[in-house]
Amino acid sequence: MKIIAVNKSASFEYFIEEKYEAGIVLEGAEVKSLRAGKASLGESFCELRGGEVLLKNMHIALYDKSGAFSTRDSRKDRKLLLHRAEISRIAGRVNERGYTLVPLKVYFKDALIKVEIALCKGKHTYDKKQAIKERDLRRESDRAAADYR
Repeated sequence: MKIIAVNKSASFEYFIEEKYEAGIVLEGAEVKSLRAGKASLGESFCELRGGEVLLKNMHIALYDKSGAFSTRDSRKDRKLLLHRAEISRIAGRVNERGYTLVPLKVYFKDALIKVEIALCKGKHTYDKKQAIKERDLRRESDRAAADYR
């Protein structure tokens, strides 16, 4: 499994509750650009519309050798492929207050490109401060253990 792009801020901004693996609908030039590792999930999010899950605002760089066949919009909406039962389960949870659907990473699974999405609940400011405090304590203990050796 080769990871193409990771949404680093997702675990800091949200409590991740359930993860799903989804396929993604792409064009040929987009696949070649992903093989080169030119993608970003930084500001992307998922939306449910008409019984479909769409990945919005994911940046896939234009493939320079594609010529006239490339799409000029690198941040267009891309459809995610999930089973109908998974979509209905996600839709039920997203309609509850506070839940959202966030893409975590894009990766290759054999020859296929997959997107890991997660059902998340937003963190409050005090939760984020607690996470920073725990991370700093973990770093200090790792440094102390390295010095002790």
